[in-house]
Amino acid sequence: MSATDPAPTGGLLVTGLPRTGTSWVGKMLEASGEVVYVNEPMNPQHPPGHSPGVLDARVTHRFQYISDEDDAPWRRAFEHTLALKYQFRAEVRRNRSAYDLARMAKYGTAFTAGRLRGRRAMLDDPFAIFSTGWLSQNMGCESVVLVRDPVSFVGSWRALDWSIHFHELLEQPALVRDHLGPYVDRMRSLVGSPDWLARTCLLWEATYDVVDRAFRDLPGVHLVRYESLVQDPMGGFADLYRRLGLTWSGDAERRVREATTEKAGAEQGSHRWSLRGGLSRTAYRPMGQATALSTYRTRLTQAEVDRVRELTSPVAARVLGP
Repeated sequence: MSATDPAPTGGLLVTGLPRTGTSWVGKMLEASGEVVYVNEPMNPQHPPGHSPGVLDARVTHRFQYISDEDDAPWRRAFEHTLALKYQFRAEVRRNRSAYDLARMAKYGTAFTAGRLRGRRAMLDDPFAIFSTGWLSQNMGCESVVLVRDPVSFVGSWRALDWSIHFHELLEQPALVRDHLGPYVDRMRSLVGSPDWLARTCLLWEATYDVVDRAFRDLPGVHLVRYESLVQDPMGGFADLYRRLGLTWSGDAERRVREATTEKAGAEQGSHRWSLRGGLSRTAYRPMGQATALSTYRTRLTQAEVDRVRELTSPVAARVLGP
């Protein structure tokens, strides 16, 4: 690290809508050996969320929004998380299954060891995307916001049969007031609609419009295109490491190269369990450029591709560029 590079400060946030590469980027940053990987603390599903040892706050919605006016409990919780202070008592009070206890041992050990070694907490959490501004400005996080081409994004959600339920957003008054006002009528009109493609496109459009208008120009927020990292992973991650104050070592370079080189016949499906670096289960899977940039072709018809382009074009032109 040179004298002109940023010095490591607070925690890191890696976010973006689900299936935009947050797990991949998080794992590649973890290869620095200078961060403690924290998987989706704001996911309302348990696991990985609702683990007060990791984040001692009540998450009630997917894509939870934190505003300045009600941030006191969130601030207390994130102060502990970002300082890598695991809350053992809070965890035991809530979760006591064998799996929970094993997970507590994993995170408790990682938090303690990371704190003693001066590592930084790194939150990999797509469900924190609407709280990027608060985490950056109020908690001092350096934030990486991943944006993926809407066609590939929609294709990935199609493959997993995922759907957005807009009540998760509309039932958050502060989020609607501060950011989603222009989209309320369209979201309400699509609640319960069988037009899955329109709903998924609207989620992409509204989310990245908010990112573009409210977050991308904030100090410490880095908007990164998924496709750019896929096309040039070595150069892209070297630059990202520099911007985040992480050391681009030989080991980190090797890990990135391995993760972007496809191996014939290898089992590389997403959401598989891994013991590398501790028990974890994320959407990360190694893949090469050809696979990462072409999977949508088997998931969407040409008519659907054209419709995605039409529905998302105004925002896509701003956030993706020419």
